[in-house]
Amino acid sequence: MTAAPHRRFPIGLTVFTVIALAVLCGLGTWQVQRLHWKEALLAHIAALRTAPARPLDGPLAALASGGDADFTRVSADCPDLEQRPYLKLYAVWDGQAGSRIIAACPLKSGPYGSLLVDRGFLPQTAPALAPSAAPLSEPVTGVLRHGDKKTFVTPDNQPAQRQFYYRDVAAMAAVLGAPRPAPIFLMLEKPAPKAGLPLPAPIPPDIPNRHLEYAITWFGLAAALLGVYLASLWRRLAK
Repeated sequence: MTAAPHRRFPIGLTVFTVIALAVLCGLGTWQVQRLHWKEALLAHIAALRTAPARPLDGPLAALASGGDADFTRVSADCPDLEQRPYLKLYAVWDGQAGSRIIAACPLKSGPYGSLLVDRGFLPQTAPALAPSAAPLSEPVTGVLRHGDKKTFVTPDNQPAQRQFYYRDVAAMAAVLGAPRPAPIFLMLEKPAPKAGLPLPAPIPPDIPNRHLEYAITWFGLAAALLGVYLASLWRRLAK
């Protein structure tokens, strides 16, 4: 009588499964962490919508000392903002292509000499932006924001043409002749320009939060992989 062949434990399959499970669970855990971060960010933005504006000096001083001023509403004196030179930052707002108008606001005190101001969105089909004939009669109010980093699909900036595709404070400040710029942007809320453009757009109208869905997907794939592995192991060893 011939003895049943000995079934070897699938070491290779087991190693692959363990590595794959570690990767999938790691991705799921990362998405859970991102979920907590996004929920805190959305709560902060919700509170920001009714928060009073603070004088600019305090947040910039905190920023210079290593603090974080992101998503802080501030006010600043910049009466000639609509008369100053500007450059364009390519952007898409509410499904429409165009540019965000970036100008520099000189600072008379504090750790920095200037602050870049994002005046808002100008549609691609809009006519060229003309300087205002009169200075602003009130301080500007807006939200301090750090710029998005360049990705592998972002085109290179074109400083010579005053055309930018990602926020580079140093390069933008050099084009605008702005000394010692603060490493942050003021996203203008008001006053809105009398002509209606550029459209102040400080905060995206809809910030997606699908991290829970992504976490469930990664953990679900991990569970499915574990189930397939256990079923395969049972069939192999049961023969």
